Amino acid sequence: MTLIIDSTDETNELTEQQILEIERLVSFAADKQEIENSEVSITFVTNEKIHEINREYRDKDAPTDVISFALEELGEGETELIGADMHMPRILGDIIISIPKAREQAKEYGHSFLRELGFLAVHGFLHLLGYDHMTEEDEQVMFTLQREILNEYGLKR
Repeated sequence: MTLIIDSTDETNELTEQQILEIERLVSFAADKQEIENSEVSITFVTNEKIHEINREYRDKDAPTDVISFALEELGEGETELIGADMHMPRILGDIIISIPKAREQAKEYGHSFLRELGFLAVHGFLHLLGYDHMTEEDEQVMFTLQREILNEYGLKR
């Protein structure tokens, strides 16, 4: 068992095939990062819902495209407990993706909706693994890795 993915489409806008493709992509990214015995949730939401989450948890009063909540960042004591039992999966956290933002950005960047969904899912997943883009160096590392994963998987721009 490598990665368990719990996907929920709160918008009811995605096809089963689209959800399955995003799950395959995130599993591919997990394999590339040598992630084993782990679990992640992906929730597809409306702009209103992601706006509410962004305001409540990040103090940003606007919708965004993707938000990640890494469970292992909660606290030192909890970090050691998560996945401590070798039979229990390591819970990485939650990825929340705005479907309307993904559609808007796909059109803006001139690529497919599925490619944009894939980009956002991989971006969120890498955040769960501790990657960030707060500095120029970190951004270069994270964005290069995103591009490599998407290209190797076959979701090119």
